[in-house]
Amino acid sequence: MGVRSLRAAAGALRRACGPWTPRLGPRLLWSPPMAGNVKAPAPVGAGQEQDRKAQSGWQGGARTWEETEQQAKKLKSSGAEFGEQRRKLPKRKIVLLMAYSGKGYHGMQRNVGSSQFKTIEDDLVSALVRSGCIPENHGEDMRKMSFQRCARTDKGVSAAGQVVSLKVWLIDDILEKINSHLPSHIRILGLKRVTGGFNSKNKCDARTYFYMLPTFAFAHKDRDVQDETYRLSAETLQRVNRLLACYKGTHNFHNFTSQKGPREPSAQRYILDMYCEEPFVREGMEFAVIKVKGQSFMTHQIRKMVGLVVAIVKGYAPESVLERSWGEAKVDVPKAPGLGLVLERVHFEKYNQRFGNDGLHEPLDWAREEAEVAAFKEQHIYPTIVSTERHERSMAQWLSTLPVHDFSATAHAAAQVPSPLEGSEGDGDSD
Repeated sequence: MGVRSLRAAAGALRRACGPWTPRLGPRLLWSPPMAGNVKAPAPVGAGQEQDRKAQSGWQGGARTWEETEQQAKKLKSSGAEFGEQRRKLPKRKIVLLMAYSGKGYHGMQRNVGSSQFKTIEDDLVSALVRSGCIPENHGEDMRKMSFQRCARTDKGVSAAGQVVSLKVWLIDDILEKINSHLPSHIRILGLKRVTGGFNSKNKCDARTYFYMLPTFAFAHKDRDVQDETYRLSAETLQRVNRLLACYKGTHNFHNFTSQKGPREPSAQRYILDMYCEEPFVREGMEFAVIKVKGQSFMTHQIRKMVGLVVAIVKGYAPESVLERSWGEAKVDVPKAPGLGLVLERVHFEKYNQRFGNDGLHEPLDWAREEAEVAAFKEQHIYPTIVSTERHERSMAQWLSTLPVHDFSATAHAAAQVPSPLEGSEGDGDSD
């Protein structure tokens, strides 16, 4: 058989077996011919053309296989890097020590869906998302990061030692990154790891607030001038502290909040201490600080506790009204302005006893952060209270409303109208 005849036979065999089918892999697959489908030999020229097409097809398949393999390697590499990144950034339960000036804010707690009333948590959540320590959907639903605050400070109320608990990714330089997205009057001063089930509100044993006010608030309505020249006497300060000490212990504070019946268990609150410190002068005006420590406080409770003592010292109400306010009778208790109220610190004695020295967790005492807390108060809280009082005269305007209160009312509202909330749960800290 000649060379031409051999080539023709080989071409016929290739045509009968069908084209080569390349696969993305090291081996090649080919399809056997079906019975009865064998065609007659084609001319030699046709066989050569088919051979070139088959060879060209394999080369294209090889290129496709190489490109796909490279893409797969890239995806595998990027996936490994992403997984490694996630392993380096585990979600952990932490607490943040916060300080903020509450002027211009409608309290601490976020009102989801309401952009009209801006809160401290609105700015905080935005900074957490933008810093990359929580995903965006956690900012939309704060329950996903197990967020909880120790106290829901009211409108205009500031804090020097607020503590919130949440789960975050522990990114590098987390405090610096969060603070870079916060205004200067809101600062994160400390961070500590806590147990997985920690809840800053439920684990808090007590809260300490202070109320800063100009001392002319204690000037008697008939004798003393209520202006910047007033200075608190030692005798008046002594009387103020005697009245404040009456609050210590457990009392029924239903008259010191709203929507609380006198027979509700949650109206009973325990006050550990309450006193007024020595006065001091700021920008020519004398101020004093009243400190109060309690297990928990209801909405407006502290402001009303201060307001009633001011009304007594000024001569608008008798001292006997204090004892009467803890009974079932409805008593008209004035509410001091929110400007001077500040959450100073929160206490975790029981948590610290159990976990503070277990070798895994730090005690929540914030001793190392005290200097920063003091600096924040000097830079943002005290100046705001002083300047606002000087320009807006919130205390002076409130004092002018005291004569309209009726401190002799003895209506037994609870006996006549049962409270719709009797037996309900307490509403937590709101001052």
